[in-house]
Amino acid sequence: MNQKKTGLTLGKFAPLHKGHQYMIETALREMNELVIMIYDADETEIPLSVRAGWLKKLYPEATICEAWDGPQQIGDTLEIREMHEKYILETLNGRKITHFYSSEFYGEHMGRALGAVNRQVDPRRTMFPVSATMIRENPYQYRGFIDPMVYRDMITKIVFLGAPSTGKSTITEELAKRYDTVFMPEYGREYWEKHQVDRRLEPQQLVEIADGHIEREEKLLYEANRFLFIDTNAVTTYLFGMDYHGHVLQELENLALRAQSRYDVCFLCCEDIPYDDTWDRSGNQKRYEFQKKIIADLKERKLPYIELSGGLEDRIAAVEKVLSKFTKYMNPASFCSLL
Repeated sequence: MNQKKTGLTLGKFAPLHKGHQYMIETALREMNELVIMIYDADETEIPLSVRAGWLKKLYPEATICEAWDGPQQIGDTLEIREMHEKYILETLNGRKITHFYSSEFYGEHMGRALGAVNRQVDPRRTMFPVSATMIRENPYQYRGFIDPMVYRDMITKIVFLGAPSTGKSTITEELAKRYDTVFMPEYGREYWEKHQVDRRLEPQQLVEIADGHIEREEKLLYEANRFLFIDTNAVTTYLFGMDYHGHVLQELENLALRAQSRYDVCFLCCEDIPYDDTWDRSGNQKRYEFQKKIIADLKERKLPYIELSGGLEDRIAAVEKVLSKFTKYMNPASFCSLL
C-alpha cells in the first residue's frame, strides 16, 4: 500500500510571485495533499490576511495555515533554526509531513526536523530569476513575475470626486503623466454621450455605467505603476441617478456600497475654479448644488477625503504631499493628517 504523501511549504509570500507558484504547483502535482504555512512579515505593508487570500483563491485544494505568531527572525544560526523547527512542529500538532518543499537553505534542517524529504525546487532561480525583495523595490518592473490578482493589491487606487467642471479629468490625466502611470477617465461621460436621450439615461443604463467603469479600472490596474488615478466612481453614478430619477436600482446601490472600500485615497475637487459651460452641463448653480450633495454623501458614508482647491499646480502639490507619506494599507484614521 502506497504511503500518503503530504507536503509542506512555508514563507511570507511578500509578495507571492511566480517562483513561489512554481514551487507550490510542483508540490501539488507530486503530493496527495499540501500544507502552505504563511508567516506574518515586517518587511511588507501587505497584511497576512491579504497574502493568505491570494493562496486560498489560487490554490483552493491546498490547506493554508496562517502563522500569525510565527517567528520573524531569519538566519542560519542554531538558535534561529531551532526556533522555527519548534514553532512548525507545534503548529502541525502531530500531522505527518513526508516532503518539505523549498528553494532555500533551510530545507535541509527543516526536512530533518520533520523526518521528511528535503524537496528543493529551482534553488538557483533559473526558471524564475526573481525574488520578493526585487519585486518590493520595483513592482512595476517585475510585474511579469506576479499574478494580476496579486499585482492589483499592490496598486494604490486614488479616486477624484466632485461636481461637473471641478477639474477631475484634468488632474487625473496630469498626475498620470507625472507619476509615469495610467489613469481611468470618467466612463459615464463617454457612455452618456453615446446613449443619452434628452440629456437623461434610464436607471438600468446607470448600472451599466458603474459596471463598465469598474471593468475598465480592473484592466488598467495591471498597467499601473504604483498608482492608478481615477476620475469618479460608482458613488457619483449613484448620486446622478438619485438626481435624475429620485431612486436607483438595487444593483447600483450595491456598487456604490462596494465603492466605499474599493479606493485607497479619495480627493474632493472643489468648485473654486471657473465653470466650463459646455452643452452637456446644467449650469454653475447645478454644480454648486451637486457639490453639496457629494459632500453630504461622503459624510453619511463616513468616507475620509481630502479637499483640493486652487489652481492645477496647487492641487497637484497637495496630492504629491499626501502620496509622499501614504502607504496603501495604512490606518485610515491617520489618513487626513497627511496634509
